[in-house]
Amino acid sequence: MPEPVPATPQLLRRVSAGAVLEFMRASEAVTVTDVMAATGLTRATTIAVCEDLVRRGWILELENQREFGGYLKGRPARRFELNERAGVVLGMDIGYSKVTVVVSDLRGTTLGRSSRPFQAGEVGSQERIAFIDGVAMAALRSAGTEPERVLAACAGVAAPVDRHGEVVATQEFWGLFDLGLRPALKAARGWTVLLENDANLAALGDRWQGAAAGVDDVVVILASERLGSGIVEGGRLVHGTRGSAGELAYLNLVEGVGDTYGIAHLARTWAAETLDTAAPTALRAFQPGRVEAEQVFAAAGQGDAVALDILDRLADRMARVVGTVATMLNPELVVLGGGVADSAHVLLAPISERLAGYTATPARVAASPLGDAIVTVGAVRCALDYVEKNSLDLVLAGRAAPA
Repeated sequence: MPEPVPATPQLLRRVSAGAVLEFMRASEAVTVTDVMAATGLTRATTIAVCEDLVRRGWILELENQREFGGYLKGRPARRFELNERAGVVLGMDIGYSKVTVVVSDLRGTTLGRSSRPFQAGEVGSQERIAFIDGVAMAALRSAGTEPERVLAACAGVAAPVDRHGEVVATQEFWGLFDLGLRPALKAARGWTVLLENDANLAALGDRWQGAAAGVDDVVVILASERLGSGIVEGGRLVHGTRGSAGELAYLNLVEGVGDTYGIAHLARTWAAETLDTAAPTALRAFQPGRVEAEQVFAAAGQGDAVALDILDRLADRMARVVGTVATMLNPELVVLGGGVADSAHVLLAPISERLAGYTATPARVAASPLGDAIVTVGAVRCALDYVEKNSLDLVLAGRAAPA
């Protein structure tokens, strides 16, 4: 067991500054009393931290305070707010065939975005890094800001990532994401890059702004092309010893599942298989081999028998998946996320109806409202958490480091 870190004055200052910034990120103008109530800090510590953060440029002290009331011993209360444009963070979703980068201010508001398909083929790490860097620079241009203002970036990849930010490259596909991205962007741009599994970031993102907001025990399943999950237990993200907590390869052994293909992939595949038969269906209006999941869901909504059968098969399969997760992890909530989440709403009731047959501890099931932005939302949150925890070590662009 590691030795506890001593509570030095520097550590206490760092923790206090992070707590104040976290509170201000989700708040408008606040008084010292507001900050004290939210963080548990004493008045003297709160004032000292706020004044330090003002000097460093992280927060602003507001004027015209008498208009807002809040007096202390005859004096108007001091009011502060986050300097949301003090810098930016990047949230990256690095897939096998597409890269998306979002630029966010310090409140988590999106300022710019770029998403580009990538023809992977037989290219090396340097080519992939150059491509990712190009998408990031395009996102910064769309936000009207400069690379020097990036305080941190977080990148989600479709591979396990351990607690130290290293890709677990024990499978060939996972090895494709072991690029050396962090040192490369540090050398090229000076950025601190955090690496995390994409499903873990989906869990962070949905718990921040999605269906799991405020839920401490939740599993978020990325369910579009392949199934992968992120686990939050007791309010903390679970990694496991080598970053593989939440990997769903065991589904190969589950009766009625047998692999990790997701809802979009299976809806498309099963629709194509049906079109090879003589079954009458509205899906024939679409080009063979091009029927997408959304079209299957739309046809089912119009009562098409073939599409309804596909949805029934999907519901049973996903009930088995959710049932195994509920049995092993006992979460309060299981969220289906990814690009297919909007369409997956129609699966929620039939999944829930079947759950009691697959587990003694059914969880609530929901679909994330974040769509295919769920990973970048989580990546932005991860980057903001880093910035808040390390604010005393970061120097904002155009400002000198405090003495």
